[in-house]
Amino acid sequence: MSTEKIREKVLDSYNECKKDSLNEDDILLNTLHSLQKEFNGYIPLEAAEMLSELMDKPASRINEVLTFYTMLSTNERGKYIIRVCKSLPCHVANGEKVINQLKIRLNIDFGETTEDGLFTLEQSSCLGLCGVSPVMLINDEAYGNLTPEKVDKIINKITEEERGAPK
Repeated sequence: MSTEKIREKVLDSYNECKKDSLNEDDILLNTLHSLQKEFNGYIPLEAAEMLSELMDKPASRINEVLTFYTMLSTNERGKYIIRVCKSLPCHVANGEKVINQLKIRLNIDFGETTEDGLFTLEQSSCLGLCGVSPVMLINDEAYGNLTPEKVDKIINKITEEERGAPK
């Protein structure tokens, strides 16, 4: 993507968020979320640098926010971001078996993306769904009461839908 196109996306996102946000910190965080959507799940470093200039904030401040929030990323990720809860309630409910099955089924580890660019696996602290643990979040959809078998069904369904196979 050209530098000019990136600059345009940064400016558009910033101006839109500036209208809706109350203070500079809100504008920064909302703009980063908007940019992540614009760039399909990640924020290119070039866009972060442009935002730094636009907001007249040090690049270190932008990077501080980017690295603090686990929902933000400067690395390209898959179309489906799988976040797996690693907190105690999920662990006690056999969450480790679910995690192992995801790693085996996808043939990746945490922080990696499948070769086809479809899935990225990330670990997360509590997702706030302890009543249905173990839990994972795929993009914005939560899946609870997971078992290794349920994980396979979910991944197979998404994979089939993406490849246009009949349901």
